[in-house]
Amino acid sequence: MTRTPPPLGRLHDIAGGRRLMMHRSGSGGPTAVFLAGAGMMSLDYLNTHNRVAALTASVLYDRGGNGWSHPTELPRTAAEVTDELRELLRTAGIPGPYLLIGHSLGGAYARHYARRFPDEVAGLLLLDPFHEDMATRARRQVRDKLDEMLDQMQSQEATEPTPEQLEQSRTQMLQHFAAWPEPVRAPLAERHLATWRAGLRENQNLYDKVAAEFRHAPATPDVPLIVLTAMGHDVTQAHLWPADLLREINEGKRALHAEVAAESPRGEQRVLDDAGHGWLHEERADAVIQAVNDLITRTR
Repeated sequence: MTRTPPPLGRLHDIAGGRRLMMHRSGSGGPTAVFLAGAGMMSLDYLNTHNRVAALTASVLYDRGGNGWSHPTELPRTAAEVTDELRELLRTAGIPGPYLLIGHSLGGAYARHYARRFPDEVAGLLLLDPFHEDMATRARRQVRDKLDEMLDQMQSQEATEPTPEQLEQSRTQMLQHFAAWPEPVRAPLAERHLATWRAGLRENQNLYDKVAAEFRHAPATPDVPLIVLTAMGHDVTQAHLWPADLLREINEGKRALHAEVAAESPRGEQRVLDDAGHGWLHEERADAVIQAVNDLITRTR
């Protein structure tokens, strides 16, 4: 992996000689910390981060092996990921307690961080988070399709994209990132092209080892908690799943997210019928910022 410098933020040294990318903006507290989904990276959330930074201090970072952070062996355990984040925040001098904003797999990691280190978390905003029982509660047809997809991902990792495929992906990403600041747009697209295998690798132990960690974690602390559940159309998921199975998956997700919200006496679920899973923070940025505002008010 080529270690190009990030267009924003800087690399921080942590134990083991590794360096992690962090970008921080704004002031005040609690400090919002974004945890990216698998296959995503820090600056995918830049536009939302900038709006949050107008309300309070805000931090973007890349997990080890992702984005602009230095490589690490993937997959990892949830304990390793949350320990790494804790060390980074301390090394960078980011004061807690934190408002953790986690998307997809990052939402599960945010919830895990709060359960392991409850005194360090002021609130939780979970953006369509992964849940450890999504697969086990689904019917057999869904589980079989999921196994098939995981097998396909492993085979994709061993396949080198052609120059034509890379150029097509680059063009699509530059179009997608059109609303990002110009100095960030091209480096962000190139970083996705350079690190696309990281998301596949993070998922390799997700449904067994990592899911088991989540199941056996301590209880979620009594902190303000909002879960945003995306029930709208998602291009990627629509491509991967037959329509009937996707409807079933979404309904199961809605129920699991309600259970997550109920884990805290101050928890709440908000359902978004007009946002998809992958980019809900862009499609419904207003709902995300409203949730951040509400959580800040409840934590002060």
